[in-house]
Formats: sequence, structure tokens, C-alpha cells
Amino acid sequence: MASHTTTLRATGIVAAALLVGAAPVALAPAAHAAPPPVSVRAPSPTPAPDPFKGLTADQIGDKAVAATQSATSLRMTGRVSSGGQPLDVDFSVSDKSECTGAIKLRGGTAELRRAGGVTYMKGDEAFWRASMTSQGMPPAQIDATIELLKGRWLKIPQGQPGTEDLGSVCDLKSLLADLGRNKEERTGLVRGPDGEVKGTPVATLVKRKTEGGTTTTTTVSVSERGKPYILKTVKTGGTDPGSVVLSDYDKPVKVVTPPADQTVDLTKLDQGTPA
Repeated sequence: MASHTTTLRATGIVAAALLVGAAPVALAPAAHAAPPPVSVRAPSPTPAPDPFKGLTADQIGDKAVAATQSATSLRMTGRVSSGGQPLDVDFSVSDKSECTGAIKLRGGTAELRRAGGVTYMKGDEAFWRASMTSQGMPPAQIDATIELLKGRWLKIPQGQPGTEDLGSVCDLKSLLADLGRNKEERTGLVRGPDGEVKGTPVATLVKRKTEGGTTTTTTVSVSERGKPYILKTVKTGGTDPGSVVLSDYDKPVKVVTPPADQTVDLTKLDQGTPA
């Protein structure tokens, strides 16, 4: 099942900016007998100080990457694309290799939980069928496995061969490693208009890249309040567009471990018997 989980790694670096503008408000004062009413424009509110004043867009990007990689936990929600297939995610992960959430792919849905080094995955028939078909499993084996997993969680012990990518998805440090791996991708940024993400003021950083006649635009929203966390990113153009919101930074990730009688151990799956 690891073939789908690797695509989750992209969500740490894909997503977009929400730009907002404030229009001035016109007020009318009370009318007096002598002079006619006069429209008066209310004074604009004093803008908050720019926490990134004097910094280039690239320098803001460096601060955002450093802050985001220092987080102890976060939640990511949105849609990305992998190989032309849309992937919806709603996922919370911590630096203690804990995670909980859900993914939707090709009309199927799967829940994912990890705690104590053990990963649990529960998918509907559409998800399992698409996942196993992509791995080349014969139809008869797919049908038998889906029947065994119906209403149950697949239990994947730590260190199980072929599931390394699945474990790394629940490791926050591993998930965010790509943010700082290629600094060249963070050069040449341009700062766009400030905006807001869920009520938090943000600086927007834009990177455009053209290859083979195709232009890819990535816009990243960086919090202007508190730590300069990445709050939203969007990627348009190219083969893998997507948009993701990052939130709940440094909040505890609560994972509910499924009961033993609702699990099927991956090591016994080939034998066709539940754990």
C-alpha cells in the first residue's frame, strides 16, 4: 500500500496564498442646519508593523523554512496531484512519529493512524482496489484481500519490508525534509501583496519557473504573526498542481489505537487469517 503514501510527502511543500484587500469605508456625518451634508472618508487604520521589513523575499523564505521545520506538530489539509491523479488529504502529524488523518484517491478513502511505531490503515473497497491494482496484484487475490479487510484496520508493524515510505509519512521531520533540501528552489522569490489565511496576516512569496514551455507558479503564505510558519501554499501549472493549508502548529496529536479485534496484521495477510 506504500505506493500511495509516498505522494503525501509532497504536501509539505505544495500550496497557495489567499490574497485579500481592504476597501476604505465612507461615513456620512450628522447633518446640520447651515452647511449641507458632506461625505467624510474615515481615516485608514494604522497598519501593523511589517515583521519582515528590510528582508528580501528569499530571506523571508529562509526564515519560513527554518520555522516550519522547527515545529513539533502540524495539520495539513487540501488537494495535491500525483501522476495526474488528485489526492485529498486531512492529516495531523508530530515529531514523535504520531499521525492521524484521512486521504482520498480515485474515489476511495482511507484513514491512517500511527502510534508506538505501529501504523494502522483502514480503507474502503475503492481505495484498496485502486491501491492493489496499481501494484499488479491479480484480481482474485485483490477480491480475497478486500473481503478480509472489510471493516478492519490493516496493522503494519514497524520495520515491515516495503513500508518504509509509509512510516516516513508519519515522521514530521522526514515529511518536512524536502523543504530545505534544495535551496536553489527557494531563490528568485518575489514578494506579492500581503494577505490573510484564516484571519492571520501573511506575507506572500511567489516563484515562477518555466521548463519545456510550461510555467509552474508556486505561491507560499508566511505568517506575519508569531513564528513565520508556512500557512498555505499553492502550485499551479505543470504536472502536479495542488493547494494545501498548514495549521495547528505545535498542538498535541491525539491518536486512537484501533481495538485488536478490528485489525488484520500485515504479516499474516498473505495467509488470509486475521491477527
